[in-house]
Amino acid sequence: MSGAPTIEPAPPEWGVSSSPSLGRRILRVLGELLQTALIAFLLFIVVNLITARIRVEGISMEPNLHDGEFVVVNRLAYRWGEPARGDVIVFHFPSDPRRRFIKRVIGLPGDTVTIRDGMVLINGSVLEEPYLDEEPRYHGEWRIAPNEVFVLGDNRNNSSDSQNWGPLDINEIIGKAMLVYWPMDTIGLIPHYDLVIAAEQ
Repeated sequence: MSGAPTIEPAPPEWGVSSSPSLGRRILRVLGELLQTALIAFLLFIVVNLITARIRVEGISMEPNLHDGEFVVVNRLAYRWGEPARGDVIVFHFPSDPRRRFIKRVIGLPGDTVTIRDGMVLINGSVLEEPYLDEEPRYHGEWRIAPNEVFVLGDNRNNSSDSQNWGPLDINEIIGKAMLVYWPMDTIGLIPHYDLVIAAEQ
């Protein structure tokens, strides 16, 4: 019978496994670990580019934020927008940029902020502030220039803020405080009050 002979494949040799060698398995595991570490590193970089974490120091934002709480800050909040009245922001302290402060925005560019008789007035209208426990016991008047905001601590009589050292340059703002993440029993979003309507009534 004519035709090419059929060549059968040789059987595997005794003692030789068809599965990947130990060295290849180790290299694969190392590659997966390296890939995971790289992804984690890139996520860490991205998270740090768009957020910051600060520790609240002191009692200037009580009763809403407390000493020792840790806060997440959105660095991109004002990249394409402006601070709003009622926002809680984190910024470099003008007298010492190494320090970071957290306060509430009260006055916006072009405003005249007046504090008298325990009330805050914006351009002559009383600003209603539902988050305060105590009225301010000081008085004064400030005109806010372009590219500036006027910031106050919620604990009005125990805060170093714009009533002490003047309006804040917007360029000093790091971002908008978003949530408390530590201690565990205080985890939650930070309320930002829309005070525009109250100020313009």
